[in-house]
Amino acid sequence: MQHTIHERSWVEIDLAAFRQNLVFLKSFLQPGQDFLQIVKADAYGHGAKEIAEAALAEGAVYLGVANSEEGKLLRIQGIDARILILSPSLPEEIDEIIKYDLDPAVSDIVFAKTLAESARIAETDVRIHLKIDTGMHRSGIRLEDALNLYHEVSGLRNLVVEGVFSHFSSAESDSIFSSLQEEQFVALIAKLPEKPRYIHLSNSAGTIGGFGKICNLARFGIFSFGVDTIGGYSARLAPVMSFKSTLSQVKTVLAGESVGYNRDWRAPKDGKYGILPIGYADGYDFLLSNKGKVLVQNNICQVIGRVSMDMITIDLSEVPNARVGDIVTLLGANEPELRAEALAGIYQGSAYELLCQVGRRARRYYKSRDHILHSAPIARRDFIAADFGNSKLNQIISSALAKRLESAEIGDLIYKEILRSFFFNKDRDVHYRRSFAHEISFSTMNNAAFYQAKTRLSYLKILGNNYFVVACATSDESLRRYFMRTDVEYRWLLDAALDPGSEHFKVDSVRINGFELFTQMNLSEDSLEIRCSHPKLDALIGTEVEFEISTTTLYPKNSHQLSVFISELTQGVQITFGFPEELSRVEPVRIFSGQEKNPPIIREENRITLKTEASEWVFPLSGVVFTY
Repeated sequence: MQHTIHERSWVEIDLAAFRQNLVFLKSFLQPGQDFLQIVKADAYGHGAKEIAEAALAEGAVYLGVANSEEGKLLRIQGIDARILILSPSLPEEIDEIIKYDLDPAVSDIVFAKTLAESARIAETDVRIHLKIDTGMHRSGIRLEDALNLYHEVSGLRNLVVEGVFSHFSSAESDSIFSSLQEEQFVALIAKLPEKPRYIHLSNSAGTIGGFGKICNLARFGIFSFGVDTIGGYSARLAPVMSFKSTLSQVKTVLAGESVGYNRDWRAPKDGKYGILPIGYADGYDFLLSNKGKVLVQNNICQVIGRVSMDMITIDLSEVPNARVGDIVTLLGANEPELRAEALAGIYQGSAYELLCQVGRRARRYYKSRDHILHSAPIARRDFIAADFGNSKLNQIISSALAKRLESAEIGDLIYKEILRSFFFNKDRDVHYRRSFAHEISFSTMNNAAFYQAKTRLSYLKILGNNYFVVACATSDESLRRYFMRTDVEYRWLLDAALDPGSEHFKVDSVRINGFELFTQMNLSEDSLEIRCSHPKLDALIGTEVEFEISTTTLYPKNSHQLSVFISELTQGVQITFGFPEELSRVEPVRIFSGQEKNPPIIREENRITLKTEASEWVFPLSGVVFTY
């Protein structure tokens, strides 16, 4: 696997090892007990989405996050399991809690009442877990006030008490205090008139230590990532995360020479040392200066000198053939000395912190054993459009197109000429047409210069206003103005020899969902606007409706061509041209951009139809020119 990765540094997440750890932890569960997987802090630096998916596959019934933002991100990434917000939520987070169907921990009646009122307005119920302080003295309602809170919250409409829980303060090291916490928690649960669906107390260490047996839910965290905070279980837990880099330089040092800032390390003898292109900015803790250990060619090597922001130096005395490009493991790799708990122990630090901070500038590679599944961005967060302002979002879209198409010129062209037309005004609603059908029929009349043209246009679209405009103009310049207006639904270019009055352009019928609209004409020197409205339209704004527009007009015989263009993003197009027998040689020229560049043409007697599949998208300025 290693030879396929060429990075300054990278993090490997072994999902098979994670699932193996869960199997081990589940062996401590009592019959009928389920587990909640902690995925807060991006699953302790392992990737919340990927860890959540693997945990759910192993039977997790809940996921635990620290705040609504973490829960929201999981929802956006497609996770639909129950998500518990473990930390106290702010009133400002309530809207997102409801929107993304998250379960907050509640320990305050004021917050509970605010949440209930918001849920009532949203016409929904919110599931909550009451948090009880049994001695951690961090978040949670004090034990002596817990029963009153339960009764008050249970009486609030739109809130469902889904769970009651507490948290051990020192399950790893103080079994006596943990037993006291459990006794108090059990006594409280016994007083509840009705037990909630979930009761939970134990974390990983508590579960392994035999606590929480009366509960039906356990919370798995640090142990699931292969970190033994109790001692004695390292052989059964496989580290899930490995942090790796490559030697960027190999140098010699003479006895007595110093290496790094403040000359903290001096060479006891002549030798070799190496440079790694990472430092504390990458999450390799500064406190590992002169203490950390790494693996090079299966040899444990010492970190020498201070850990810098972007570099660390390592002693290569035990690796005489070390060379630039060698892979160096700083964490993981099933080496006892490189386990997170071992490294953190060197400087009396926290394995939790080390995992959360490692690899800040590194790409994450997810694997199952030695098979790479996929990688995640260096930024450690999926792209979420709502995180960006409009100008930054436009820049991202343009850059992404250029990268995807491997051409800055083509990417810029697509952005400027196609996409930007949808984004020119952030307040503009971007709607599209569906099932677009435009039929135009020419027939002869007592006029040697013109055909009579009957048109019928129908399509489905979300109604944006309580009116719309049908426009007719006698010049390209005048008609172009109507293409800039979002309230215009139909545009027709009339021959310059004709005036745009109703004698030459007439709306025969205009309907929405089958009912006829009222029309009002506004005539100017070179254009005709027909405003179409009806009192019923107010109730239809924001819903998809069927437009039907029929007109009668004139079209010059000497034009020798009829052009029909699509002015909006459209799904499913049918364009039909009917013509008199004297036009025996009509040829259609397709100008289409979208999923299908050459939609099929159906020829019948005195009739030509061009039709796409109903599901196919057609970009604006596509169309067909009928030449005759």
